[in-house]
Order: sequence, then structure tokens, then C-alpha cells
Amino acid sequence: MSEETGTDYEVGQDNITTNIGPFGLDIHNPVFLISGLAIFVFVIGTLMVPEQATDVFKAMRGWVTVNFDWFFLLSGNIFVLFCLLLIVTPLGKIRLGGADARPDYGYLGWFAMLFAAGMGIGLMFFGVSEPISHFGSSISESAGTPESWAPLAGAPGDAAAAAKLGMAATIYHWGLHPWAMYAVVGLALAFFTYNKGMPLSLRSAFYPLMGEAVWGWFGHLVDVVAVLATLFGLATSLGFGASQANAGLNFLFGVTDSDGTKIILIVSITAVALVSVMRGLDGGVKRASEINMVLAFLLLLFVLFVGPTADIIMGFFSGLGAYITNLPALSNPFGRTDANFSQGWTSFYWAWWISWSPFVGMFIARVSRGRTVREFIFCVLLVPSLVCVLWMAVFGGTALQQIVQDGYTGAQEAATELRLFAMLSELPLTQITSAIGIILVVVFFVTSSDSGSLVIDTITAGGKTDGPMPQRVFWCVFEGLVAIALLLGGGLAALQAMAVTMGFPFAAVLLLMCISIWLGLRAESKGT
Repeated sequence: MSEETGTDYEVGQDNITTNIGPFGLDIHNPVFLISGLAIFVFVIGTLMVPEQATDVFKAMRGWVTVNFDWFFLLSGNIFVLFCLLLIVTPLGKIRLGGADARPDYGYLGWFAMLFAAGMGIGLMFFGVSEPISHFGSSISESAGTPESWAPLAGAPGDAAAAAKLGMAATIYHWGLHPWAMYAVVGLALAFFTYNKGMPLSLRSAFYPLMGEAVWGWFGHLVDVVAVLATLFGLATSLGFGASQANAGLNFLFGVTDSDGTKIILIVSITAVALVSVMRGLDGGVKRASEINMVLAFLLLLFVLFVGPTADIIMGFFSGLGAYITNLPALSNPFGRTDANFSQGWTSFYWAWWISWSPFVGMFIARVSRGRTVREFIFCVLLVPSLVCVLWMAVFGGTALQQIVQDGYTGAQEAATELRLFAMLSELPLTQITSAIGIILVVVFFVTSSDSGSLVIDTITAGGKTDGPMPQRVFWCVFEGLVAIALLLGGGLAALQAMAVTMGFPFAAVLLLMCISIWLGLRAESKGT
């Protein structure tokens, strides 16, 4: 038994190593087989009976969000408080990888990968759409009624108050809470892998609670749920990305907006992602993430300086202030009167973020060796949250100014996936900025797909990070197939329903993970 880990388990000891023709395999038994079979059956079933699948997906989402909205909101609050606690306690001094470990990546490359993996497509899709959606529901005369989708009681007839409330609700969904979910999983994986020498797999995070049982069926179940949650969370984002890229191409070039076009986009971009997957973490994912950061920053600067600059800057601070002011009410899990908002918006978001957390958390863990716990939490929780606030202030704030001050309602009236392009149409160089927007969606699509493939392959290879190339290719292709199956079996509603459904059981996993992290860090600080 290892004195450092307390276990005799060796990475990959349960793996099956074999060849199928010229292709080598090194897969964990039975995680790979159960996960692959479950997803295969799901894809075939959805394609065979798409109408019945649509009804089932919608029913599942409704049942989870209506009955367990309190659980999602309460869990999100716990994750944030837990992360903030780690920042201020002496446990924050512990270094991931041991006292002598040093970071593998500089801050710029690290932040680029955090941002691209964690929020990419979502920010492009919702950056304009969500603030003006909340604004529209808040300013409506029906705000505050049971039928309203306004956050809290809204602000009927008050444009300034509705804009602040809309921005506060948007920041709530894209700020501390989602990044806390990612931080919990990332910290657990980084600590137990780099400090305890355990496999880079979700099961390792539960060793302080379950002991040797993590190498048995308890661990198999955790890893299978992590694979399914990751795959359906990614498929949801890929569906959003395909819809927005299709809308942008239709806006610029008149390309048909149809499921067929979206499927062609998914297939084409998955092929590009395959190339990135084959290049590996440094050659593929890191390079694509850095390209994305540069393009996103240029587009943000353009809108900031060409748009209503002074209003955007003021909006950043007023939005942040409104967020802080309304945070207690927005995050309250009980006694809500704005059920449509808390269930239809927040519960969906929390389930979506949680379903993404194995993927983003493991990806963050892989690139965060050498950071202290305090540095890790601070940078993963606070820095990206501020970037998201800035993004929403620039893109959403510009759209709000167009509505309130200019009377332009094109973005507000456009389809959700088209709102970014409708907002850009009121600024100079529309063709160029819209083209950049499409490129950003595509490259975010690629970074999500290839980094997700690397993560799922790691889980299904028993924690090995250097599995054979055919396995990564297999999971990359499967992600595209799941996204296509869900689009054909109910469109974005089906994609959202599966993300919510898989996020629900994994929320409980994350809560247990917080306890395990605390126990592991306390033992480390005592030198045991």
C-alpha cells in the first residue's frame, strides 16, 4: 500500500488492452462499455422514434425543473460558499502537485483555455439574447404575475430598472455560481490526481469518503454518470452553436435555416475538431483557445468603442451593482413567486452547468498543476466571472441601449439565435463583425468538442491521459452523433431536456465532492 495515497490501486489496472484491426485500444472495464452502449442505444432510439422522443424529453425536463428547482438553487449556493471558504482558510496555501510543483502554463494561456472550455458557445448565443429577454419580461405590464417570465417581480413600465434587473439576472446565470461548479470538480480532480497520485477520474475524488470502494461499482457508476452528463452537456452546446452559426450564415449569405444545414455544420465542425483532437492538448486545444481569445477580444473592443462606449462602461458597474443587490433574492431557493424564471431559466442553467462540470472541471485540472488552492479558486471563480460580466455589459448593454435610447427593436424581435447579428447590424462593418461572430461560434464549437473528447477518453481509459488516438476519435464522432440525434428528436428543447436530466443526479455527486475535498485538504495540511 502506498503511504502517499493509502491505496494499492494503480492507474489502468482494470483496463482492457487490445487491438481491433490496426487500431489499439486501452479502455477501462466496464466504464467504456456501459457508457458507449448506453449512448448508442439512446442515439438509435431517438432517431427511430423522434416524435415520441420529443414528448419524453419535454416531460423529463418539466418534471426535474418544476419539482427540484429548489435543489438546484440551494446546491449552487453551497458551491459558491464552499469555494469562498477555501480562499480564506489556511487550506488555500496547499499547492496542487506538492510544495515544489510549478505551473505548466502561463496566466495568458491558462485563462484562454479556462474561458474557451467553460463558456465559449454559450456567451456567443446568450450574450445579446438573455439581457434583452429579461428586460422585455421585466418591463412588461404583466411582470410579477404567475404567467410572467420576469426575474423577481420585474419592473413594469420602468425601462431603467428593467434594464438593471435584466443585467443582474444575466450576470447571476453567468457569474460566480457556474464557475463555482467548475471549480469544485476541477479542484477535486487536480488535488487527488497530482497530490495523491490517483487516476485522473471522477471516482478518485471520493476516496476520503468511500475508501477502496471507489475502485468498484460505486466508482464505475460515478464515472459512467460523468461521461453521460458530459456528453449531453456538450451536445446541448453544440446544438446551440450549430443553430447560431446557421442563423449567421442565413443572415449574411442567405443559407437555408434548416435541420439539414445544422447537421451539415455539426458534421463539418466535428471533422475540424477531429484534427484538433489528433494534435493533442498543446498543439490543438491550446492553440484554438488562444485564437478564440484574440478574436473574442477584438470583437469585444470593436463593440465597446463603436457602440455607446460611455453607457457600456457605466452599465458594467451598474450591472455589477444590481447583481450584488439582487443576488440574495435571485439565489433564494424557497418561496419563489417567479416560477417561470427560477424553473425555466435558473434551474435549466444550473443543470446545464453541472452537466458540463465533469468536462470543464477535468479540463481545468489538466492545465492547473502547480497552482495553490487559493490561486486556483480565485482565478477559476472570480476572474472568469468578471470577464463574463464585461462580455454581457458590452454585448447585452449595447442591445439594451439600442432598444431604450434608439428605439431599435430588431434584436429584441429576432429569433434567439439571430439576436447577436441583429445587434451588430446597427453598427459599422456589419458584414465583417458578423463573419467574425460566426468564426467565433465555429472555433468555440471546435474547442468544446476536442477538449470534451479528451476528457471523456480520459474517464473511459481509467484515468490515463495518453490513451490510443482511435479512442479520442471515437468520442469526438459520438459527440456529433448525439447532437444530431437530439436535434432530429426535438431540436433545442430536446438538447436542453437531456442536459437538465443528466445534471440532476450529478448535482448530488458535486455536493458529496465538496465534503471529500475538505477531508482531503485537511489531511494534507496535517501531513497525513
